[in-house]
Amino acid sequence: MNERTGPERRIVVGVDGSPSSHQALRWAIRQADLTGAAVDAIACWHPTTVYDWMLHAKDPHQDATARKTLAATVADALQDAPPVQVRQSALPGKAAEVLVERSRSADLLVVGSHGHGGLPDTRLGSTSHNCVQHAHCPVVVVRPSES
Repeated sequence: MNERTGPERRIVVGVDGSPSSHQALRWAIRQADLTGAAVDAIACWHPTTVYDWMLHAKDPHQDATARKTLAATVADALQDAPPVQVRQSALPGKAAEVLVERSRSADLLVVGSHGHGGLPDTRLGSTSHNCVQHAHCPVVVVRPSES
């Protein structure tokens, strides 16, 4: 593992429970081991809307589901992984917006090529496309491995 003085290196990775986000997290953990970075694994949930009006009350079920999915994905990824620090955050908001904002203080942003809701014939999902276009740091888009 590389040693570094000064500010901590950070790799932000979007996690939604999809196969490509599992692969993205595994990739980020391997990269963190090589560079001495910490991994910030982020799951996002979008507040409930009714006729395009956002309900301002936080829905505890969406938050709990995002946290549960994130915890399971991280636990799975860490089973045979090198010992790196992985911090978990479940945050309200659209994934692309949250990840782009978090990229401001990151060294690298890692996303899967398709998550939940992606169109099967597209090369990038809308979240990964938005991150590639607007992130404040380099972005790695990880495709799910072929089985």
